[in-house]
Amino acid sequence: LDHESMSQGLVTPMGTVSHTGVGGLVTGGGFGRVARKFGLAIDNLTAVDVVTADGQFRRANPELHPDLFWGVRGGGGNFGIVTSFEFRLHPMQHQVLGGLMMFPIARARDVLQLYADYGPEAPDELALDFGMLLPPGGEPGVIGFSVCYCGAPEEADHALAPLRQLGTPVMDNVEPIEYVDLQRSGDIDDPRARASYLKSGFIPAISADLITAIVEGIEGHPSRSTTMFVQHSGGAIGRVANDATAFPYRDAFGNLGLGVDWAFGDDPSEHVAWIKQAWTTIEPFTQGFYVNDGDPDAYTPSTVTSNYRSNYPRLVEVKNVYDPTNLFRLNANVEPTV
Repeated sequence: LDHESMSQGLVTPMGTVSHTGVGGLVTGGGFGRVARKFGLAIDNLTAVDVVTADGQFRRANPELHPDLFWGVRGGGGNFGIVTSFEFRLHPMQHQVLGGLMMFPIARARDVLQLYADYGPEAPDELALDFGMLLPPGGEPGVIGFSVCYCGAPEEADHALAPLRQLGTPVMDNVEPIEYVDLQRSGDIDDPRARASYLKSGFIPAISADLITAIVEGIEGHPSRSTTMFVQHSGGAIGRVANDATAFPYRDAFGNLGLGVDWAFGDDPSEHVAWIKQAWTTIEPFTQGFYVNDGDPDAYTPSTVTSNYRSNYPRLVEVKNVYDPTNLFRLNANVEPTV
């Protein structure tokens, strides 16, 4: 999708790993490197085709089945199988400024404080996805940002100036790059052939107490990788009302995730126990969770109800119409009442 649309000088926000499936990404919300400029993937969705639980093929858009169209945009796979998506495209230059800017893990407090201060004020054209990696085997950890600046080139230095104040990074490959190449840049190092476990939640801000919890609570291990990330929100994402779509976290600073992964076949019990305990120190700073992260521990009736905030009653109404028997239930499930 990125390749074909950019061949025409057009773009729509679509994740950060090119082999992510469109269907799952979009129905949960859809972050992306240009989402602060153009909105979430669901904000650029203009129509869908859906096969609902009764086997009927339905076209949904603002005029046809608008309730179903509303629910699909953030409600995940609760209402049917979406077989076709139509997106709004935006003109954009082929090249952006992108790459990684990483610092020693000893600078964690400084990096997090910079993110807390500058993240909400950054221009819409700048996406700063935070990342922290503690690799296995005792190698030194790193902390920093995945950068994408899609604005005017003459404004790039000004946009990145606060990051430069952190001093000399251990890695800095932020440079002009084709947008499609940047979208593909994480395809290999996004782990697929290792066992893993993930916890996540939306954060309204990065407070001093959250910084302390991260710096003092996240630790490495000889036989696992430990990672933390934040998908940067705000910008155009935050200028949509929480009830305009089923996705209810327009006011979030970002989506914070904590993950561990280990060699496939190793005993997972120690790693899973650690992340569950570590998450108890981070979770109090979160509000709800991103359904696309697929944490099965979060998929209980009470947590799903609270996760959709004030949008939940309307989601139940849509579920009652299009899936009253709860056929589509292996998800962050909205249970019907009929």
